Amino acid sequence: MAWTVWSGYYAVQSYLLQHEQEYFAIRTAAGLLDVSPLCKYRVHGPDSTAFLSRVMVRDIVRLPVGRVAYTCWCDHNGHVIGDGTVLRQQETTYLVTSTDPSYAWFCRHQRGLAVQVNDVTDDLAALALQGPVSREVLLDAGAREIEKLAYYHAVRTSLAGKSIWVSRTGYTGDLGYEIWIPVEHALTVWDALVVSGENYALRPAGLSALDMCRVEAGLLLQHVDYHNALHALVNSRKSTPFELGLGWMVNLDRAPFIGQAALHGLVQPDVKLVGLDIDWSETEALYRQCGLPPALPTRAWRTSVPVYRDRARRRQIGYATSGTWSPVLKKNIALATVMTQHAAGQAQIELTVEHVRHAVTARIVPHRFFNPPRKTAHF
Repeated sequence: MAWTVWSGYYAVQSYLLQHEQEYFAIRTAAGLLDVSPLCKYRVHGPDSTAFLSRVMVRDIVRLPVGRVAYTCWCDHNGHVIGDGTVLRQQETTYLVTSTDPSYAWFCRHQRGLAVQVNDVTDDLAALALQGPVSREVLLDAGAREIEKLAYYHAVRTSLAGKSIWVSRTGYTGDLGYEIWIPVEHALTVWDALVVSGENYALRPAGLSALDMCRVEAGLLLQHVDYHNALHALVNSRKSTPFELGLGWMVNLDRAPFIGQAALHGLVQPDVKLVGLDIDWSETEALYRQCGLPPALPTRAWRTSVPVYRDRARRRQIGYATSGTWSPVLKKNIALATVMTQHAAGQAQIELTVEHVRHAVTARIVPHRFFNPPRKTAHF
């Protein structure tokens, strides 16, 4: 009964009593996840490209048909509202995904343009097939058009006699595909993938395994690693793309988009997203002093943990927002936001052992811990 609520739906945390087998399936074979609660919007009309380029920080004009772009959108002050993907299905038709409902924000900015925004969240199911053999599973199931599909490309194909879109994208940082299906055909496609996956050690996987994978991949989770600027109660909870490590997608020298003017003055942020490689020997020693073995959470954690410059914990330089023990990397890792001038070298992260707070050394590293060549490989 390991369920959680996601956007008004019950979503599976783990299919088994423990989620580790599902995690290892994603990292060594293939995992199949139901990500249908993602908010999904169909944007179409003669001005659809101009509209998306107005509301997104990326220049959607440059996105060809059959390609996918990961992007974010900001308020007029340059603070991030949400992030997601834009799939260009036809010349004037796009599929946009978002973790948080963004329908009202998009509709607010379509005035004066010949464009329609339709919320298709309940009409379109989404499955994520992720892992080293995910391509073989899809080919075995009959989706031959994905054989040479490149990273962040998409194609229309059929599976089990049902027409679907497949994009080479995902939230695990691994080789993987996301499948977009009319909701009435979702169970048929799921069953076909499970049958094909029997020869490849495929397992259905839940959100607990996914959460571990996305931390390893250094991927952000809204409401955890950053907050929707429209819902933030104080300015300290708002973030710019540059603070979140998303500055690479911002093109300030193009046609006007929402937040562009403000972002010109925010290119050099005061804080920065980093990765923390937490010292295992020090962690183990603290538990040993209490006569205990190390007792880390088996699931990824999502709590704010202070990060300091000094072991005495007198100078806080930031905070960690999520982390996990990585079974593949054999490391205790975390994502953190720290002051830019301290975004290199070492820091100290707070760790509570037997009701006593301590500081453990953490190396500040790039936040993309796991990035295998197969993710972007050409076939």
